[in-house]
Amino acid sequence: MEFYEVEPTLDNYWRAIILFGRNVASYKFALAKSLYELNAVSNDLVKMEKLAEPFSRHLCEHLKLESKQITSKSSKFLSACNNFNADKLSHDELIKQTVKLGFANVIDAFHVVNNGEIKHRFFIDERKQNGGIRITDNFFKLAEHEQFTNFEHETEARWKLVEQGWKMGVARNLITVEYDQELKTLFTGTKERRVDITSCRDSLNGYQKGRCFYCYSSISVSRKTDNLADVDHFLPWTLKNHVPNINAVWNLVLACKDCNRGENGKFARVPTIKLLGRLHKRNEYFISSHLPLRETLIQQTGNNETRRKQFLQQSYSIAKATLIHEWQPEIKGIITF
Repeated sequence: MEFYEVEPTLDNYWRAIILFGRNVASYKFALAKSLYELNAVSNDLVKMEKLAEPFSRHLCEHLKLESKQITSKSSKFLSACNNFNADKLSHDELIKQTVKLGFANVIDAFHVVNNGEIKHRFFIDERKQNGGIRITDNFFKLAEHEQFTNFEHETEARWKLVEQGWKMGVARNLITVEYDQELKTLFTGTKERRVDITSCRDSLNGYQKGRCFYCYSSISVSRKTDNLADVDHFLPWTLKNHVPNINAVWNLVLACKDCNRGENGKFARVPTIKLLGRLHKRNEYFISSHLPLRETLIQQTGNNETRRKQFLQQSYSIAKATLIHEWQPEIKGIITF
């Protein structure tokens, strides 16, 4: 079986940190979001006091919505954040506590993915020499990438997914992430007691790297852009009474407007078998990540790759027998997955 290959580009390394780095605390997400904000600073040396402001702010905002931000039982730093949210701690004292306690592990662990440090660093730890971190050219080059504006959305989406996984704790094997077609969001629970997790676009884009699933043209997850991605059902929605669980993550991809609803778009046609293979590789890539999409896909399509391929094949056969006509667009962009 051919597995998904991650390109050795800076945006791949960055996304590996966000998607595959260790999740014993949510601090890396707060640090990533802080770095997005500090991209515009003129000095590449960021003092810890300056970094502490956005870092603590992002964590305080998330703590207001979800109390569990770490897998350990307690954290003096998070206690300080909670005290600030409860008006028991001044902002100046929060910054002092953040500098003292907030970066204990995240600075060292940020570039570690799958128990090893990645090849390219986005900042260098100079706390001992200069009292801060020095942002590298890699990060500034990353900031010039066409996908940079999407990274904040992806980071926030990943943060919420991890929070939800922790929140569901020992029952995480029972997590099922579902898709709301009208709101374009992912949620868990039932219709009566559902928990909205995050934007579906933001969650899927990290895997497609800002490219249409079908033609590779550039797409965005920002609502203010002209090329805002459509969330598309790979096997058309019109098969909802024929294909089981068609409105689930395994069947959702991001598509450009031309492919989803343009003159030569897919509509009620079935993507070719070649594109089905691409979907299978995409789903296996999801499964290689961690909670909770991994568990969801396994539940939806099978507990090993053979069964998942069989599930896709059966669903595809139903689609072909029902809708007959195939569809595949011309390649319009750089083939990135």
